Amino acid sequence: MSDTPSEEAYALKSAETRLVAAPDLAYLPPRPKAYAPRIALVGAGGISFAHLDAYRNAGFDVAVICNRTLAKAAERRDEFFPDAAITDDLGEVLARDDIEVLDITTHPAERAGMIEKALLAGKHVLSQKPYVLDLDTGERLADLADRKGAKLAVNQNGRWAPHLAWMREAVRTGQIGDLVSCHVSIHWNHGWIKGTPFEAIDDLVLYDFGVHWFDFLASLVGDRTTSVYATRARAAGQEARPPLLAQALVEFDGGQASLCLDGATPFGPQDRTYISGTGGSLSSVGPDLGNQAMELTTASGTARPALSGSWFNDGFAGTMGELLSAIEDGREPLNGARGNLQSLALTFAAIASTHRGISVVPGTVRSLAEAQRSTG
Repeated sequence: MSDTPSEEAYALKSAETRLVAAPDLAYLPPRPKAYAPRIALVGAGGISFAHLDAYRNAGFDVAVICNRTLAKAAERRDEFFPDAAITDDLGEVLARDDIEVLDITTHPAERAGMIEKALLAGKHVLSQKPYVLDLDTGERLADLADRKGAKLAVNQNGRWAPHLAWMREAVRTGQIGDLVSCHVSIHWNHGWIKGTPFEAIDDLVLYDFGVHWFDFLASLVGDRTTSVYATRARAAGQEARPPLLAQALVEFDGGQASLCLDGATPFGPQDRTYISGTGGSLSSVGPDLGNQAMELTTASGTARPALSGSWFNDGFAGTMGELLSAIEDGREPLNGARGNLQSLALTFAAIASTHRGISVVPGTVRSLAEAQRSTG
């Protein structure tokens, strides 16, 4: 046995692998078996089009659309659910015995109070992301849901983006052994926010956008994360107000993760995810979130699953479908609010790190406001 490394080892030369069949993994958006409640959408602005389009395609029953500007509710109704009622009164929605589930899509500052009222009225709730502005409020609402026997989930729709869902299930089912690393790099043009309300969000890239990938990481490692170090910067030539560049290094027991967000890439966009484990690796790469080529490589060879669906709008069907399935089965949703606090803890820690210039332990920063202060 030689103690001299081979030329291949020095050169980091890879060995060819044979093509094998991909495992059959449960990555598609879930559907309840028989439970078909009447749903109310609260907040008909912004991203609500994606919710309603997904629900229509999935056959979910949206019976009410509630919005403070009634004309907007009417516009969404006419486009997606012509038979739905419209109202500008949340109390009217909560008083209806036939409405069992609320999808609350408003901004987080006003949403927490709406969630509380809905839970007190005995309704199940899907909350838009980011779930809350502070972890204590999130815990209190999750506790209230438990006391009322209601299910509270968060619209982390990236969990059912086909490539992310397939990789999550591959990790969960042990396809790559014990998780060692997860690295995400996304290069795209986020300059479209100029002149929109999104410009008012100072930590936009990590908070509103990056929360999808902090949530993806949390779905892989749970509460094993030990520290986060992050930076942010304005890109040369960018016109939008908030910094469009951000990156985060995350340590967890037995491994590491990184998130690189280049939101000022006008040409040649790329979205890449690489996950390694003790028994294999996963990779997904493409020009955007909807076009990804997947590979799973193990000792048996390389599998290239052909995935169906797309993030928009299957991801939105997934969040509601998982909530309805959890209600039907009497279990906690995969996108449950309590579990989502791990995702928010990572997000707040990353934001705090950019302001303080130090590593931050997830969970020690309890709110967005605290994260944005330069000292702890």
